[in-house]
Amino acid sequence: MQPCLSRGYPLFETFAHISALLISSLLFGGMLLFSASFAAFLFKSLPPAEASALIRKAFPSFYIFVIITSLIAALLALMTSLFSASILALITLSTIPTRQILMPAINAATDAKLKQRFLVLHGLSVVITLAHIVAVGFVIVDLAAY
Repeated sequence: MQPCLSRGYPLFETFAHISALLISSLLFGGMLLFSASFAAFLFKSLPPAEASALIRKAFPSFYIFVIITSLIAALLALMTSLFSASILALITLSTIPTRQILMPAINAATDAKLKQRFLVLHGLSVVITLAHIVAVGFVIVDLAAY
């Protein structure tokens, strides 16, 4: 694999590469844990109204975590893998409208008791999150193969 921004600093490139791999792994694990475990745990442990209220408060922070972590990993991956950097940048860019537009639309559908609209919008958010998790999996494999 050719470094895409070779600056003649192999130690710095190695540090950036390893950091990109570790931060991508943090992103993968964080997304998987939050989406697969945390939400399910809340709905099993709390009454539905309390679980919904807590999830509603947690998701903005989750999306900020995804945006910041994927952006940092993208910048670090740029040193050694344009493929990984591009995927991570796409995750960053696609998470912004997910947080700013889709999440409020899901909340509005819930508040208005528009069950069908909620199901469609929530389904879209699940597909986006799953796509992000799979994409970061490819990034981890790519960066680990370096």
